Formats: sequence, C-alpha cells, structure tokens
Amino acid sequence: MGKKGNRDTVRTDEEMRHQTGEADPTGEGASTAAEGDGMDKLAEAEKKAAENYDKYVRAVAELDNYRKRAVREKADAIKYGNETLLRDFLPLVDSVDRALEHADSSGDFEAFKKGLRMLHEQLLCCLKKHGVEVIDTAGKAFDPNVHEAMLQIASDEHEAGKVVSQFERGYLLNGRLLRPAKVCVCKQPEKEDRQDRE
Repeated sequence: MGKKGNRDTVRTDEEMRHQTGEADPTGEGASTAAEGDGMDKLAEAEKKAAENYDKYVRAVAELDNYRKRAVREKADAIKYGNETLLRDFLPLVDSVDRALEHADSSGDFEAFKKGLRMLHEQLLCCLKKHGVEVIDTAGKAFDPNVHEAMLQIASDEHEAGKVVSQFERGYLLNGRLLRPAKVCVCKQPEKEDRQDRE
C-alpha cells in the first residue's frame, strides 16, 4: 500500500508541475516534448516545401507550353494572316479570266471597256471592305502628309498649292497612309513671280 501511495504522489507532483508550468527537475520531459514539436514542424515545413516545388514545376511547364503556343500562333498568323483578303480577291481573278475569254471571242471593244470598269469597281469595293480608302486629290490643296509632288506647273486655271492632276492614286489603310498619291501641283505663274521680285 505504501508503494502505491508513493506512485500516486509522484504522478500528482508531475501533473502539478505540468499544470503550473514549473520546470521538470530532470529536464528530460521538456526536451522530449521540444524534440517532438520540432520534428512535427520540420515535417510540416517539408510537406509545404514539396507542395510549393510541385506548384513551381507545374507553373514552369505551363509557361513553357504558353511560349511554344504563342510562337506557333504568331507563325500561323503571319503565314495565314492574309487568308480573308486573298479569298475576297479570288472572285476578281475569276472576273479577269472571264474578261480575257470574252476579249478573245469578241471584237466589241466598248463591251470590253465596260467590263474592265466593272472589274475596277469590284476591286475598289473589295479594298474598301478591308479598310483601304482612295485618297481624294482632285482640286484639293497639296498636303505633304498624303500627297507626293512629282511635278509643279504654272497655271492660271488653278490656285497656287492646289493639285492639278494625279499620276498615281494614293491609299489609306484604316486611316493610316498606305501609299501617298503622286500628284502634279500648281505654282504661281511666272508673271506674278516677276512682279513680286520687282
């Protein structure tokens, strides 16, 4: 009975020290608990590290796949980017083929000219559908942003700085200059130049 009472006392003292936060006189209980907590924290950190490494590997693989896909899509866009425009031009080629066949079998030059005008209108409509506009030059003031002066002539019929005639049409693509119009510009007649000098 004495032995049993001593055990109960020892347990009670240990429980009391644990509850009150007193140090274990031997120090063994505290170090074992600290080691257990440290091992748990280490295992948890290793688990998180493994999860983060897995996420990193997946992210790198996804980024690599995205880069490859972007390069492939860019190459396809360059290779097939004009597909819609070219598909719209195919009926024009067909019209030219028909006009050439008609020209061979018929001697009617007026009908050929009429067909050529129709083909020209069809071509301009196709270009307009794709954002290409013709730069209007007739009677307009010379604008170096959209006109390229090929020649200057003195004329009493036109004002100085106005476009007299056009050598080659100019075009805008969605408001941006695609090709300037090559034009002839009016300059002041020589008589006025001499009077100005005097």
